[in-house]
Amino acid sequence: MSAEPHLAPPLPVSSAPPPPHEPLPEAVPPAVVATILATEHWSLLGTRGMLWNELMSRISIHLTVSSASLVGLALVAQATGFGTGFWVMAIGLTSMLLVLGSLTLLRVSIGSEEDHLLIAGMNRLRGAYRELAPGIEDAFVTSSSDDRQGVFATYFLGRSRPIPLHAISSTAFFLTCFNAMVAGALAALITYVSGGSVLLIALVGLAACAAYLVGNTMAAAVLFGRLGAPRPPEGPVAPEDGAGG
Repeated sequence: MSAEPHLAPPLPVSSAPPPPHEPLPEAVPPAVVATILATEHWSLLGTRGMLWNELMSRISIHLTVSSASLVGLALVAQATGFGTGFWVMAIGLTSMLLVLGSLTLLRVSIGSEEDHLLIAGMNRLRGAYRELAPGIEDAFVTSSSDDRQGVFATYFLGRSRPIPLHAISSTAFFLTCFNAMVAGALAALITYVSGGSVLLIALVGLAACAAYLVGNTMAAAVLFGRLGAPRPPEGPVAPEDGAGG
């Protein structure tokens, strides 16, 4: 007697209806968009405030250390006279001030770059406000464009001012001049201790001061010139001609 073939049980047929299509997302109400933009705006403002608090603290510490170093040199000169120990201490303290000043200047320069980007971000948010409420830009004192001209328009509060004047009155240029004078004093001290003449001491000090000033000014120009370059296009980059998958 042959065995009957084993048949697989039939698959159960579900009688449940197919899942409904997900509804299309509704447009976000303008009030919600305005709230989100305002929250981002206040976040950038808070970040900018903390940034400049940090930078001012760093500058205050540097200037305090510089003042204390001068007082220390004066006390050493009164106690020991202008002997070898005084000149060694003078060169050491001046070198320390130049290093601390250069590090402070570096942080201020980076902070100025970050501040430029924060201003550009807030200008971009004002552009979104303008799209939500056309005509509101007439009430803005600052710009709603995130390009280079828009950022400087926000810095100048809508007034016309030469950019070089803005640059030489900045905190970074102040520190650059301060550090340049320290660099000149350090070079003059080393030349004096080495036995150079008065003319050579003056020339070496002026050359070191000018070299530090020009070098850091050129570096700052390159840094902020990069900020004015156009941003790359967003989204995926299209493949070049001839590129295959």
